[in-house]
Amino acid sequence: MQAKRRYLLVFVVAFLTFWYFGGYHLRHSEEIIFDIEALSEYVNIDEIETGYLFERRQRSYDEKHCRMETCFDFGRCEKDFKVYVYPQEDSSVSSPSYLKLLNVLLESRYYTADPKEACIFVLSTDTLDRDRLSNDYVRNMQSRLQRLPHWNNGLNHVIFNLYSGTWPNYTENDLDFIYGKAILAKASMSESHLRAGFDISIPLFHKIHPAKGGEAGSANANNFPLEKTYLLAFKGKRYVHGLGSDTRNSLYHLHNRKDIIMVTTCRHGKSWKDMKDERCDEDNKEYDKYDYETLLQNSTFCLVPRGRRLGSFRFLEALQAGCIPVLLSNSWALPFSQVIDWNKAAVWADERLLLQVPHIIRSLAPRKILQLRQQTQVLWDRYFSSIEKIVHTTLETIHERLPKQPVRWNSVEPVSRCFVNMLQKILIVWSSERRPASRNRWPGLPLHVPLHIIQPSVNANGINEQPKVSISQRFFTHKEIETDAILSLDEDTVLTTEEIDFAFLVWKQFPDRIVGYPGRSHYWDDSKSTWGYTSKWTNDYSIVLTGAAFYHRYYNHLYTEWLSPLLHKTVEQSQNCEDILMNFLVSHVTRRPPIKITQRKQYKEQPSAGVGHLGTIPTILFNGKPV
Repeated sequence: MQAKRRYLLVFVVAFLTFWYFGGYHLRHSEEIIFDIEALSEYVNIDEIETGYLFERRQRSYDEKHCRMETCFDFGRCEKDFKVYVYPQEDSSVSSPSYLKLLNVLLESRYYTADPKEACIFVLSTDTLDRDRLSNDYVRNMQSRLQRLPHWNNGLNHVIFNLYSGTWPNYTENDLDFIYGKAILAKASMSESHLRAGFDISIPLFHKIHPAKGGEAGSANANNFPLEKTYLLAFKGKRYVHGLGSDTRNSLYHLHNRKDIIMVTTCRHGKSWKDMKDERCDEDNKEYDKYDYETLLQNSTFCLVPRGRRLGSFRFLEALQAGCIPVLLSNSWALPFSQVIDWNKAAVWADERLLLQVPHIIRSLAPRKILQLRQQTQVLWDRYFSSIEKIVHTTLETIHERLPKQPVRWNSVEPVSRCFVNMLQKILIVWSSERRPASRNRWPGLPLHVPLHIIQPSVNANGINEQPKVSISQRFFTHKEIETDAILSLDEDTVLTTEEIDFAFLVWKQFPDRIVGYPGRSHYWDDSKSTWGYTSKWTNDYSIVLTGAAFYHRYYNHLYTEWLSPLLHKTVEQSQNCEDILMNFLVSHVTRRPPIKITQRKQYKEQPSAGVGHLGTIPTILFNGKPV
């Protein structure tokens, strides 16, 4: 009996001991779990956890603060700026928009088929739409990335994205995969999520957005009435509930049915009738009274409020129409803001101060309105009218971040630089198969004017060899050219010094144009259904040949680096037409025609005579043959 009592006592003591100490640790563990969950809203858990989990999360934290200096390998870009596109996976079906984007890259001057030459890598797997409810959403993205041979945690990769997040929160940075050190070229980016100097904000564009070319802006340069039918307009969806509903649900306060038109509809989504509010029926009736395209074309300002995401299709639609965007999307990082000054083309308004919008736009002076509207057309045509321009601007933005890159024009404004007032040097592009004459056979020049003879590479037998991909040496970015002005002359050109002096004076007034003498015209031949070209004397012209013309040296850079290799190949195969291509290039960039100068009827000087007297010419680029 005593033994049983002793065993019972030991059992009770053991039970109490286990309950006390074991239960304490169990309760303590529960308290720790509860504390972490409770603290997650107030502190960063990355800062208090340790071990492997801490290292992994710390690395993710660092990548959120990527800069080009810390998350990009400049060494891959030392030789050239090339883009490698991964081969298409058999099981992957891309959306039409992403196929357009990939084709633009594959046909561009940036593309390389050799990953060893690549500075930038682009996925063949569609990443444009990362909304899980979308038909274009690609699953198993993380495992697809890990299979890529050059992924390396996203280093030197560019990921294009239009939509991220899904209903109901539409979380901006939720791509449903870890992009690591990859550069995001993403629409609807906020200033807080954009890694400054690293990621690139791009515009949201429609599925029907053209791959290349694109339509011109709707505003005619010669038809700019300052006062249109409507001062401010908007027509679009209204969200009865959820993210983005506050701004659009308040627009009806501005609608006066006169010069401010703000119409919205609840008719979208499968269950809109079940969720409509007391204003939906009235709003829908008012919405049907107005045509969207008519509002765009007949409004001075177009409201661009945020939707579910910060960006909106209306942004590009307003730019194309020449309707000045009024932005209601707080903290939106506007597309290509690194190279575009949006204060010259758009008006910012605060979502919280909606009722002040009419006062803001009514206070703008007519001159400012005209400047804003003109700039919308420049930006639309230069950066946004096609997927090709969006992609190329993205790549060039990255290119300019690389060390020792030349400054490029980010607008088409005329050059405003000081031009030297004397001849700097003469370059001879020697295109003959024979070697050029010795220096003592060339005309004497002033001591301060050097003469450079440029010719293709010569082999051991003394025969000129053209490079595999031959770009016209005439328009190559020769390092010897240091001045802005270039006078391009053919070997058979006959001009007086007075004619050249006069042409240079004209060019200084129009440094963004080709200014010269030989005029030509192109036309559409109905009988052949093709474009024609004529040198006949007519009352009009569309081309000024560079056989005797001034132009800015920047166009050499564009001709060499910016044009498609397909165009270079066409010119090389035809062994002609390079100056025609240069004309269309300059007109495309500036949207301005060349300027033809009238020649004299009599010629007194040969090209080899009097060249030392051309005292006002900065640089002569002479396309030479044996003299």
